[in-house]
Amino acid sequence: MTKDHPHSVVEAMGNRHDYLPAAGRDALLPGYDLLTRLLGMYKLHETLVAQAELTADQRVLEIGCGTGNLTIRAKRTQPGAEVIGSDPDLLALARAERKAHGLNGIRFERAYAQKLPFPDQEFDRVLSSMMLHHLETGVKTAALAEALRVLRPGGSLHIVDVGGEVTPDDGLMARLLLHNDHARDNLGDGIPQLLRKVGFDCAVVASQRHRRLGRVTFYRGTRPN
Repeated sequence: MTKDHPHSVVEAMGNRHDYLPAAGRDALLPGYDLLTRLLGMYKLHETLVAQAELTADQRVLEIGCGTGNLTIRAKRTQPGAEVIGSDPDLLALARAERKAHGLNGIRFERAYAQKLPFPDQEFDRVLSSMMLHHLETGVKTAALAEALRVLRPGGSLHIVDVGGEVTPDDGLMARLLLHNDHARDNLGDGIPQLLRKVGFDCAVVASQRHRRLGRVTFYRGTRPN
């Protein structure tokens, strides 16, 4: 493990990896897609992709793609775009590739969000779903800085994650979130502050109470021209 990786999250989950697997543990991966469906993630992905306003000539990257649900959603929404999903979890990526079989202009690559293997200004859009709250502050900041680096001027990062103006009235998951060390940066204006710190122009697009996740918030970070 290196200091670049979210090691304390991994250790807390009892993993042998230097990353947090898509389902938390490798053995739970077969049930991951069912879990995301039960959590209502497909609707959140639909909303996030709509906010990204994808066009056919764009290059799109998802960081922390897991089994590829959001990456595949983006591709099916805009078939002409070139879409890449990235994640350090090889088992999740293999599952994503199987699910994307038959789709052209989509691929999956192993990569840590805080150390992306792509050139500067390579993408028009970067997407992130339910990843940031797992990361320590330093790793989270590095991942956002990498997203800025690989975006073209005027390009945008689109995030959906738990957090925002969370209160105990948002439900059990919200109350747990308020006491979670790694989610602290997601609370209040934490994400906008980090986005601005690394150089993004930032907007909170929407925030809503979620029956299963407590509160989810959508953010847009734009790379200045």
